[in-house]
Order: sequence, then structure tokens, then C-alpha cells
Amino acid sequence: MAGQKYVLEVQARLPEPLSELKVLSENLLYAWDRHIRGLFWRMDTGLWERCGHNPKVFLRRISQQRLDELAQDAAFIEEYQYVLGLFRTYRDQTSRPSAAVAEQFDSQNTLIAYFCAEYGLHESLPLYSGGLGILAGDHCKAASGLGLPFVAVGLMYRQGYFRQRIERDGTQNAVFQPHDLRDLPINLVRDSQGQPLQISVPMPGREVRVQVWRADIGHLALYLLDTDVLGNAERDCSITFQLYGGGHELRIEQELVLGVGGVRALRALGLAPTVWHVNEGHAAFQMIERCRESVEAGLSFEAALELTAAATVFTTHTPVAAGHDVFEHELAAANLAPYAEAMGVDLNRLLALGRSEHDETSFNMTTLALRASRYQNAVSRIHRGVAAEMEAHIWPQVPIDESPLQYVTNGVHVQTFLSRQWSNFFDMHAPGWRARQSDIHFWRRLIQTVPDQQFWLQRMSIKADMLEYVAACLTRQYARQGVGAAHIERRLAMLRPTFGRDPLVLVFARRFATYKRATLLLRDPQRLAELLNNPERPVILLFAGKAHPADEPGQALIRTLVDYSRRPEYAGKLFVIEDYDLALARQLVAGADVWLNTPLYPMEACGTSGQKAAMNGALNVSVLDGWWAEGFQRDNGWAITPYSQSDPDQRDHYEAEDLLDLLEDEVVPLYFDRGNSGFSNSWIARAKAAMYSVLPHFNAQRMLMNYVGDLYLPASRHGQRLGDKAGQPATDLVAWKARVARAWPQVELRRSNGRPEQIDSGQPLELDIQVVLDGLQAEDIQLECVLTRVRDDGETESAICCRLEAENGDEGTAIYRLAEPMNVPGRYEYQVRAYPWHPLLAHPFETGLMRWL
Repeated sequence: MAGQKYVLEVQARLPEPLSELKVLSENLLYAWDRHIRGLFWRMDTGLWERCGHNPKVFLRRISQQRLDELAQDAAFIEEYQYVLGLFRTYRDQTSRPSAAVAEQFDSQNTLIAYFCAEYGLHESLPLYSGGLGILAGDHCKAASGLGLPFVAVGLMYRQGYFRQRIERDGTQNAVFQPHDLRDLPINLVRDSQGQPLQISVPMPGREVRVQVWRADIGHLALYLLDTDVLGNAERDCSITFQLYGGGHELRIEQELVLGVGGVRALRALGLAPTVWHVNEGHAAFQMIERCRESVEAGLSFEAALELTAAATVFTTHTPVAAGHDVFEHELAAANLAPYAEAMGVDLNRLLALGRSEHDETSFNMTTLALRASRYQNAVSRIHRGVAAEMEAHIWPQVPIDESPLQYVTNGVHVQTFLSRQWSNFFDMHAPGWRARQSDIHFWRRLIQTVPDQQFWLQRMSIKADMLEYVAACLTRQYARQGVGAAHIERRLAMLRPTFGRDPLVLVFARRFATYKRATLLLRDPQRLAELLNNPERPVILLFAGKAHPADEPGQALIRTLVDYSRRPEYAGKLFVIEDYDLALARQLVAGADVWLNTPLYPMEACGTSGQKAAMNGALNVSVLDGWWAEGFQRDNGWAITPYSQSDPDQRDHYEAEDLLDLLEDEVVPLYFDRGNSGFSNSWIARAKAAMYSVLPHFNAQRMLMNYVGDLYLPASRHGQRLGDKAGQPATDLVAWKARVARAWPQVELRRSNGRPEQIDSGQPLELDIQVVLDGLQAEDIQLECVLTRVRDDGETESAICCRLEAENGDEGTAIYRLAEPMNVPGRYEYQVRAYPWHPLLAHPFETGLMRWL
């Protein structure tokens, strides 16, 4: 009988001249600094690829002989010292706020705490599933680059999102692989006695212990919470095991650890945030915990809630109902009971914070986040309208287009997603480009001055690298599926183009959710086959993306695409690439000629992959939804106008027809209009326009500065204002809101003067409005005249709001008057409205109350 097998790993020792490679491997600056990644790549190219671009694994696997050789290699040592110098310079510079940030914040007294359930920073730290995580990663990278006083909080999943394996018949298999924590760029946080730092999170009938890991992202820290702690019950150890795993019971436990545990971890670390950013509703329980802290400090629950909300920013990311966590009433009640008891508040009061008019028997985390924050935003202009309509019950009497919900259109981290070739080119021709990312004129001048031939060759080089990478991925994929080597070679022939015979590459890469309509192009299979099979104009179509393991319709889309890829008329021209991750995404956005996006309008909240492609010179062909509705300028890509058909099948038919028309009549002919130069000048003009129009407007640095100016700074000031004098202003505001809520149903507006239908130019519009106050004071209510000019074509211009001035009226009433000069002749419409007003409100319509005459 065989004996027990034991595992022993022998690691090479870092020679003294290379000792700081360990430091480089443990800071996620390598996620976007190509010099650092290039250093590891040069040490052993094959090993770097086999290790999945993970520096910590790489240093555990590299041979002692190779390290000793490199330690004696003068050229390598010179490069190593250069990279170390860049690392130290970045770390020193970004430890201080940039000039733009310093103008806004006193960094000594400001700290932004950012909470998110997933972070997509690099493939070596797989704590992400899709767009939300990538956006959170880009947010953190930009915060580091700007020197923002910023700390991030997430969960340390022992098993991240699944690895995708696509079988020969198109079946998606989800492969879950637990992490070896030694492989990850994280370190266990220890207390002053050198012991692992631990906090506890109350759960029904027990306390769950949580330990804290730290990942360094440039100059800032991401703290990751982990329940796999000695002393926890086995089921509690597994709470943070899997990203988005399990059912509702596990999900609410994860969200308690993230929200409550995140606050407690920051307190244990001695950190005192002044702004709390909740990125999607998963972390909204942190608001409950902060309320508990304030109640413990002596405030009433209502005042504590007001104080908490004042310093809280909440970002909602999805118009899809399934993207919002909703828990059964009983489950929420059981998990919130310990917090209600700790605050001495009726449990039903806590549950009411998550109750929406859509489902009064459940607890909605988005509703909680909206009610317990005062600064809320969507992630694009269109998404703002959709989200405001979805959440209109929070501000029931306020017009949707005037609700407090703002929007900050997402942007992407340029240094992460700009190709190596473009980065090197800009370093050579404009070394200060990283500091000028939002300078529109700089980018237009720089990119327009690139000679067309040089621009084309640059794009062809980038595309060739991408196709080589894709071919390697597909070779491994097909070999695993049992496809023979000769057949693989024939199928991939188009991915290895010869000089002058390059194909037009169309890419569709995103999550396979049904509303993203990956198969829209297949509605007319014959037309698509003709498009792909023109020998004079070769076109290939690449698909990549994962479907959620529980999303059967999404997985069916993958099976359909794989089925088409095996048909004779599509084989070798349509490919489905498995296991879409950050490494593959960087390649596809850099090398695509055309980036396809066909969401069902208005379901695309933003769609940042198209931004990444455009800043590399790809042209978007997309439905006018999300960011593209703001970024499309006619000369920088193509747009599909959404149809408003009530019949979904008819709508899809028309939009598929428009898509194929664009490809057949404009996109493909333009790309192959080579003339005598060997390249298409007209295509290059559009590609240049894509780069210089998208890059300065849709980068993460611009996005973050919008957050700073529109959300973080107001929240910081508002929180400090309400927290002054031990929270007395918060207490005063609560009392005022209660008084207004009692009186508002009895408030009435009556017109005291006549209603003229015509006045002469230069005369004032005069209004006298009597308001029944029912115990309120005149200063508690603001009256406005909303005045709109009507053009000759019947369309209205932007409305202006004219404030009416209050005077004393009879007992229990007030008179509000307006005399607004009307100097521009024309037809006008006007309305009069009243709403509660107090100088401590974050937004004039915060109460959600409004009366119209």
C-alpha cells in the first residue's frame, strides 16, 4: 500500500541585486505599468505567459540559474534599476494629491472610503465577474494616479468568478478554482502585537469573525475581508468563499460582511472616512452600521440616519431588475434584528428603509442605499433617466427629470487599456501625455499630426499581435475539445493574414446576457454569410464573453454562436473564444477594427468596452445607448438608432437590418477603399476621430474628477455641516422634516390675482399666490414659476425657474409674489410649484414633496 504523499515547493532565492523584485510583485501598479510587466516578461517570456502574468507566481517558479544569470547581466540590471526608479517616483508623487485634487480637498482632513463587491484590477487578482468590477478597478487606479485620499473595501473571495470552458457543442462549463493565497498580491493585516487583525460582524444568533487582507494599488490600499478564520463555524468560514455564489441567505451574509465588516475594519485600522462611496447596492449595510455608531454616540436613530446619509455617495449601475439585490422580508428581518436591537429602534423602521412600492414585502438593497444617501448618481445620461424612473418612488412628487439623482458617465483607465504600441508612441512624441488625459485640444493636435501611413502601420501591428494572441487561445481551446491539428490550422488560417490581405475584424465581447443581443447579426444568416465570404473583402467576426451559470438563455446564445461557427459558410470566419478575462479584453479592445454593441435600448447603463476600443483606434458600430449616445459624433463610428416597436421581434428585425445595412454599405467598403496607397485614408480619418474624441472625454481621470467636484466634495462638506456640534444640525433637520411631513398634506396653493393671457413686451408677468401653511412658516416653503418658451414649431426651449418672494398673509397663510420682466416676445407656458426648503438640505427636492398650482 502506497504511503502518504507530501508536497514540498523549492523556491529560488532572489540575488541581492534583484531583491526588490518582490516589492514590484506585491504592488498592483504592475496592472497598468507596462515597464514593470515588461521587466518580468524579459526575465522569462514563456514562464510569464504560463504563470498568467502573475508576478508572485512567476518569482516562485523561475529557476535559480536564470536569476543568477540576470543578476550578472549589466543590461538587465540597468533596466531593472530604471523600472525601480519609475516605481519609486510614482509612489512618491501619488502619495501627495495632484494639483487638481488639492484645489478641492484638504487632504489632511478628508478620506474617501469606496465599497464594492468586486474589483477587476488585473487577471492575477481574480475578484471580478464583469463590468462593475472592472469599473471599480479603474476607479481605484485613477484615484491612485491623482493622489486622492482614498481607501477601498471589498471581499477576499477564496474562489472568484468561474473560468469558462466551451465544449465542442457550445455547452458552457463553469470551472471553479480556489485561489492559493500565496499566489495573490495581498498581505494579511496585523495589529500592533503582530497578530492578524480581526473584527466581528453580528449575525442571527452569533458573531462572525473576519480577518483583513491588504492589496496595494499604487499609493492606496484595498482592504479585503475574509471569514475563513479559525474559530468560525464551517458555514461561516465559507461566507466569503465564492464571488456571487450561493442563494439569498449566503448573499445577505456576504453583504453584511462587506458593509458592516468594512466599516468596522476601517475603524480598527484607525481610519476615519469623511465620504463613503457605495458602488452598487451590495455594500449598503455599511449605512446601517454607521447609524449604529452614531446612535451609540448619543444621536437618535433618525438623526443618525440623516448624518450618515449626508456623507454618503451611492452609484447605481444597472437598469436590469435582476442586477438589484432583493431579499425576502423574513430573511432581512432575521439579519437586521441584531442592529435594530443595538440601536433601540423598531425593527420595522429598519425594514422600511429597504421597502419599495414595487414590492412592499421584500427588502431592496438599492432602495436602502437611495434612502440612506444624499448624493446619488447613474453612470450615463440615458441611464440617469432610466434609473430615475425606476426609483421615482423615493421622490414621489418630484418630476423624474428633476429628481436628485445625478449622472457621471463612466470612463476607463487609459494606461491599462491603451495598447503597448500606442503607449510607446505617445511616450516618444508627447512624453507628458499621462498628465493631459482630459485635454481635448492636445489629443486632437497629437493624433491628427500622425501621418496616415504611420497610423495604418501602427494599427496593423496592434491587430497582428491581437490575432496572434487569439489564434493561440483558440488553438488551446480546439485542442482541448479534441479537434485535430490539421483541422485547427485550416480553421485559423484567416487569423494569420498575409501582407496586404488583412481581414476586417469585427469584435463582440461582453457578458452573454440576453438584453445584449449577441446573436442580432444572425437574424439574416444568408446576408451575414455573404458579408463574411467575399474574397475581395475578407471579414472575420470574433465573439467572447461569459454567461452566468444560472442564466440558461445566456448560455443558449453561446451554443447558437458555436453552432454557426462550425457551419461551412461560417467556419474559419466566425469564432467564439472561451474564458473572457482582463488579459483577453486588453488584446481585443486594442486590436479590433470594429467594436460591435447591440444592446436592447435603454438597457445598456454605460458599456465601457467601446470606450477602450475607440481610444485604440477601433470604430464603434453600436446602438445609441449608454455612453455611445454621448460619444457618437458621426465621424468617429456608426450608430444604430433604436426602434420603439412594441413587438420585440419586429424591433429586433429592423435593428438587425440596419446593422447589416451599415456593415454592407458603409463599414466594409470604407475599410477596403485602399486606392493606390495600400490603406484607406477615409478609414484612418474616422479612426483618428475616434481616438481624439473619445480619449479625453471618457477616461477614468475625467470620471473621477467629476465625482470629486459633483459628489465627493459636496458630501464631505454636508457631512461635516450636519455633524457639527455633536450632530445638533442633523437633529434639527430631522425635527424640521417631521414637521413638514405632518403638515404637507394640508398645504394648498391659491391664485390671488387674475390670469392674463397677453401682456406687452417689457411688462412683467405678475403672480400673487396664497399658500395655506397649516402650521409651517413661510420660509419653510419655496415657490417657483417654471417658465418655458414655446417655439413656432411647437417645441419647447429649456425651462427657467423664477423664485417667488414671500410676504406675510392672513393667519396660517403666506402670500408669494413674482414680477418677472418679459422682454422677448413669443408664446410662453408657465406653472407654479411649491416644495419644502431648508438650508441644511443636500438637494432642494430631497424630501420628494411638491405641490403644483
